[in-house]
This record gives sequence, C-alpha cells and structure tokens, in this order.
Amino acid sequence: MRRGRARTGLTTLGAAHRRRSVIMVAVISVLSLVASSCGGSSSADPAVEASGSSDQEFATVVKIDGISWFDRMEIGVSDFEQDNTGLLAYQEGPAEANAEQQVEVLENLIAKKVDVINIVPFDLDSVEPVLERARSEGIVVISHEAPSVINVDWDIEAFDNEAYGQHLMDLLAEDMGEEGEYAVMVGSVTSESHNQWVDAAVEHQKATYPKMKLVGGKSESRDTEEGAYESAKDLLETYPNLRGFQGSAANDVIGFGRAVEESGLEDRISVVGTGVPSDADELLGSGAVDVISFWDPALAGYAMNTVAKLVIDGAEVSDGMDLGLEGYESVAVEGKVITGTAWIDATAENVSNYDF
Repeated sequence: MRRGRARTGLTTLGAAHRRRSVIMVAVISVLSLVASSCGGSSSADPAVEASGSSDQEFATVVKIDGISWFDRMEIGVSDFEQDNTGLLAYQEGPAEANAEQQVEVLENLIAKKVDVINIVPFDLDSVEPVLERARSEGIVVISHEAPSVINVDWDIEAFDNEAYGQHLMDLLAEDMGEEGEYAVMVGSVTSESHNQWVDAAVEHQKATYPKMKLVGGKSESRDTEEGAYESAKDLLETYPNLRGFQGSAANDVIGFGRAVEESGLEDRISVVGTGVPSDADELLGSGAVDVISFWDPALAGYAMNTVAKLVIDGAEVSDGMDLGLEGYESVAVEGKVITGTAWIDATAENVSNYDF
C-alpha cells in the first residue's frame, strides 16, 4: 500500500548481546566466589567492576527521560557497553522536555569529567555553549538529530532530513488522494530535525501536490502525548475540513490519533508521522493512524557511541564506511555530519514485524 523503503525486519541487537551478557555474568560470578573463598574483600564499586575498571565513561543525554523512544535508545547504549569491555556507557535525560533541565544534565557530566557526551539536543541555542565548554575540557561530543550543531566532533543522522520530510509528505498525499487541508506538528519549535522534516514536507507539497493546503502553521506538542492530544483537539475544532496530519515527535501521531479516534474521524483524516511501533500498533489497527515512519533509536544510540569510540581510538571516519549497523552500512560524510539510510515504514499490515 505504501511507497518508500518499507522493511520487513530489523537487525536484532539484543539476542547476541544477551548471550555475551550471560557469559560475562557467569564469569564474574565465578571470580566473586573464588575471591570470597579466599577471604578477599574489595571496596570498589560493583558497577565499575562489572563493566571493567576503566576511566572511559560514555554518557548519552536525551531530550526527555522515560518515554518509549528514548527507552528504546537506552537499549542500544546498554548493548554498546556489553560489546565493549573496559568502558562504562549509560543514558541520562531530564524529567521534562526542557532546555534548562537538559543543560543541567550536561553540566553535571562535565563536572564528572566523563570522556564522551552523546547528545540529542532539545534546544540547540541552549546547549551550544555547554558543548563548547565540554570540548574545551577534552570531552568528545557526538550529536544526533542536530546536523547544524557547531560544537561537536561529529553529528550522526539516521537519514537525510529533507528526504525524510519529503517521504512523509508522499505518504500523506497518497492517503489523502493528493488534495485537501492538512496540519503539521513538531515536538518543539526549537527542535532542529522536526522543523527540517516539516519544512521540507511543506515545500515538497507546494511543488508536487498543489491541491493540498497547509492550515494552522506549526503546532507544538512539547514531545508529549497529552500535548499532541490537546493540540489535535484544537486543530479539529478550528479546521472542520481537515483531512490530513503529519507529526514529527514520536508522541505526535499518538495524541492526534487518539483525538481522531474519539471523534470517529478515522475514515476522513489521514494521519502519518514518526512513531514507535509498540505505541502506535493499536491506533494503526483501528485506522486512527495510517502509517508511521521511524528509525530504530537503539541503533542510533549504538551508532553515536560507535562514532565516539572511533574518535577516542584515533580512528578515521570516512565517506562510505560501514559502522556495522543496519542502515549505517555505507554512511555519507559531509563536513561533521554522518548520514545513514535507516528509515522504516510501518502500517497495520506490518507493524507486528517490529518488536519495540
């Protein structure tokens, strides 16, 4: 039904990593028993012992803690740690999608003198001076969803943002029959990638689908389902002829889909956008959401840490290189930006193929 690069499955990070984790736990347990039987004792932090006593510390900072998208990213961070002995890798984020709170997390990590900060910025203007200070103190900085960021060693993108925005518009236009009013939403007006997707989509619509019309400008969800839901209700009331919606943050299609379902408008309004399969599967099944596009945040989290380790090890990052991850097998490198080809489409027909 859908155009684009729909995929039938993902590279499974977890299985192999779990096997390695089981082996590591067994070895540690045996060593602990030996030490205990010999009367040995240690005051060292068990977490440090388990990860290998190393001074290499890789911290990943996300926009907001505790939502499905970044919970999935944390799996990739954990998998990276399991695959790389001798370092500590973990994820942190603010309790709310808030620039000041994210800056506070960054400042605490700088004070800890971590080796690496991977960052998914909430607000570029707020984090730039903090990242500049981090780099001045010798911390490697890698970003994601921020191709115009200045104070980083590298930025890694799952795909070209303009191409992704155009792809979302193609999906929406197909489902709308290429005509009618539509609305767009971003997590925040300060979120660079969200705005790039929407801007590219709108320009593509104007050039390619002249019978479609944007209404309402950019709505803002603040990266929350409730924020998207409230904005959706306002849009549905303000624009009774609305026939389409494109979301950016992972919760946008969920909140909008809820409002559509409550209003009984599943057959009239087309809903597409970035989403998480486990969050969107019921709404896809009911027809309140028509298609979600996404990249695996676990792979993105793993990729950020992979690039950081290349920098730490003094290795070259080059055009066409293989990072060893699906969608990042032959990356494009331009300036400080590394770009993969990692988007995925899911509908009611194939969403069960994705287990996150």
